[in-house]
Amino acid sequence: MINKVVNSVDEAIEGVHDNMTFMLGGFGLCGIPENSITALQKSGITGLTCISNNAGVDDFGLGLLLQTRQIKKMISSYVGENDLFEKQMLSGELEVELIPQGTLAERCRAAGAGVPAFYTPAGYGTEVAEGKEVREFNGKPHILEHAFDADFAFVKAWKGDTAGNLIFKATAKNFNPMMAMAGKITVAEVEELVPAGELDPNEIHTPGIFVQRIFQGEKFEKRIEQRTVRPRA
Repeated sequence: MINKVVNSVDEAIEGVHDNMTFMLGGFGLCGIPENSITALQKSGITGLTCISNNAGVDDFGLGLLLQTRQIKKMISSYVGENDLFEKQMLSGELEVELIPQGTLAERCRAAGAGVPAFYTPAGYGTEVAEGKEVREFNGKPHILEHAFDADFAFVKAWKGDTAGNLIFKATAKNFNPMMAMAGKITVAEVEELVPAGELDPNEIHTPGIFVQRIFQGEKFEKRIEQRTVRPRA
């Protein structure tokens, strides 16, 4: 039986270096690879291009790598609640490629499926389409978008087994499964790690063939980005 378990997060990020391109799963602060991000910050690598729906908040998630100026370029669909992200983008310190969220998702999925490029109507007639090939389908213009090319994909799952099979929970299913398929090396951190064969095959979202390294995370804060509550009676 193939065993993809690594003993620590430091072993999981082995081989990362300056100027690489990373995919990082999650949506807002939900389902982000917290332990991997912390380890990447501690590693001190710089010049990174990070593909993620957004960049966390000022002091959490990818916001930690923005604080230490380790990210050179963000490819995202949403600035979110991150004031530092906004400040670095507007000052020109950080290169930013903002793309439609559906296009971001499809560029991940296409990479995992081995599809080099695709046409989409999203973004036509806007800055998103500048410099891109345009073709007409059924009387509607579409722009050509290319699949991502990432050195590593860092994802976070609810459960995983020693063979790398993953189960994601709720909102964490938004980008993690697609990114898990798309990295040259996929690193999965999980809340619960079980022996191979214990997961129901019908419940698995990402087969282990796409995952190269898996480990059980030591700590998950699971912060809430916007806490909204009703006043007490």
